Amino acid sequence: MSLDATPTESGVLDDVDEIDETVETTVQADLKELARVRGWARALLPDLTAELLTDIVMVLDELVSNALRHAKPPIRVRLRRNRGKLRIEIDDGSPAAAAPTSPSSKGGRGMRIIEKTSVAWGQLRRPGGKTVWAELALSAHR
Repeated sequence: MSLDATPTESGVLDDVDEIDETVETTVQADLKELARVRGWARALLPDLTAELLTDIVMVLDELVSNALRHAKPPIRVRLRRNRGKLRIEIDDGSPAAAAPTSPSSKGGRGMRIIEKTSVAWGQLRRPGGKTVWAELALSAHR
């Protein structure tokens, strides 16, 4: 699929076990982009329960805001829906590993929220940066 394209004619990520559907968007280096990315994800996932969509948007928001605050461009967001899971992937231009920090008045809770909300999370180093990802189960929330 091309960048910023919707995976189906309806613009919705369908939950089809045999098909891995992926959509992607670029994020500008501006915290105002968080609202756009949240709306983008909601528009692509209208069939999910409100509870699950809240969890997905919360994890997405944490991953994108971490990239905006602690990494460097280019930042790309990918949603991959397959086999009852939604995988959120954030590419950034920083080789520095994402890691939970101690909570303080300045933050440090984001990665803990991701750990508690998702079934798995991790990161992959790649030339020119890294990809931080989190997976959420879709089947238990339907």
